[in-house]
Amino acid sequence: MKAILHADKEWGIGKKNGLMFSIPADMKFFRETTTGNVVVMGSNTLKSFPGGNPLKNRTNIVLYPGGEERDDCLIVQSLEELFAQIKKYDEDKVFVIGGAMMYKTLLPYCSEVLVTKVDAVGGADAYFENLDNNPSFKLVYESDPVETNGYTVRFTTYKNLEVKAL
Repeated sequence: MKAILHADKEWGIGKKNGLMFSIPADMKFFRETTTGNVVVMGSNTLKSFPGGNPLKNRTNIVLYPGGEERDDCLIVQSLEELFAQIKKYDEDKVFVIGGAMMYKTLLPYCSEVLVTKVDAVGGADAYFENLDNNPSFKLVYESDPVETNGYTVRFTTYKNLEVKAL
């Protein structure tokens, strides 16, 4: 399993249950990376999408205790149920996409974290752990800077050196 996100200079990842920046290059990367695969999220992330609808052309698994069953995504009620569903898929095709609590809970189980680093401060109210300060994670890839929509971003990959089994 992998995590995918964008983070500002302070590892902020969101603001008022939404993205802090509109970054076309990041959205394209996210779409290309996750399309045809499995995305795992919490209920607030699902609610943040247009119309509260799941992402198209992906299997959407949503941890939503008390949430009702839906035809357009898979609702799970507990972490045990979530892990059971994730195990049904190729781990390289499963992406945690938010929010902050899902990232925090599932980070130890992620083999890689794909972070689009934005060279700005977005006034976040939700944060991701600073992987540069976590000895279990190693930066294994960093792109050249890319200018997009007035922001400078770098696409990075962190490898988890101590992945926990589901």
